[in-house]
Amino acid sequence: MTSTTLTSRTTPQEPEVVGLLTAGRLLGMGRTKAYRLAKTGAFPCRVLRIGGRYAVPVRGLRALLDHSSPDSGSRPASEEG
Repeated sequence: MTSTTLTSRTTPQEPEVVGLLTAGRLLGMGRTKAYRLAKTGAFPCRVLRIGGRYAVPVRGLRALLDHSSPDSGSRPASEEG
């Protein structure tokens, strides 16, 4: 008899990398700016060059977004008493 429960092997996982355009959109930038920053090495997080394509590791993108979010636990200086 086979099991119907999901295991770690069959559980859908999020990707390890996303495309440069997806990462750029999450950071609020357009296609041209994302490619320009990646080409010059100035993209705000790590960018991998795989063949002729750019890929952005989700881990670094998530760390950047979590760090810059207003809910990250730090209060603006204007609110500190």
